[in-house]
Amino acid sequence: MTPDARHEPLRPGQPPTGWRRWFPHPVLSLQLGLTWLVLAHSLALVHWLAALLLAWAVPRLLAPFLGDASRLHWPSVLRLAAVVLWDIVVANVTVARLTLGPMRRVRPAWLRLPLDTDHPRVNALLASIITMTPGTVSAVIDERRGELLVHALNCDDAAAMVADMKTRYEAALVRVFRVDLDAARAARMEGVKR
Repeated sequence: MTPDARHEPLRPGQPPTGWRRWFPHPVLSLQLGLTWLVLAHSLALVHWLAALLLAWAVPRLLAPFLGDASRLHWPSVLRLAAVVLWDIVVANVTVARLTLGPMRRVRPAWLRLPLDTDHPRVNALLASIITMTPGTVSAVIDERRGELLVHALNCDDAAAMVADMKTRYEAALVRVFRVDLDAARAARMEGVKR
């Protein structure tokens, strides 16, 4: 096994190996186990066993509905979380100033954010992050055109705002999910040719 082989995502149809065979969705398993222990209000052995059973059984039973588990790049996840939390705080202050401060001319705008990939989790999380940030809301993902339609409460420079969203959020999500952008662009070009 090469050093980076453990970080490569599973290909569709490829059976999981090692501990992923037992816990195909480790984050979900961890959440279920911890939730059970919190709800039980006890650290008794029986509750640990029940948490382990839930953490093992539920993701395996739901596997056909959940799809393949993504291999995340955790340092990128933590960086993205810090960026998003900071942006939410800054945007809250900005929106508060716009709405509560002296009346100034607000420039709402509709923006078209071109998507670099058709990875469903990247695009869904990008739309969610944009919506969670006060002052912007993602309206629709246009899969045919490969764009995300975004409404901004106040936008002085549309091109700069789009570039900022792409570098701060989309590029970070591409790193989180280890998406090969060259392959995604080639696939998109093949789809356009047809």
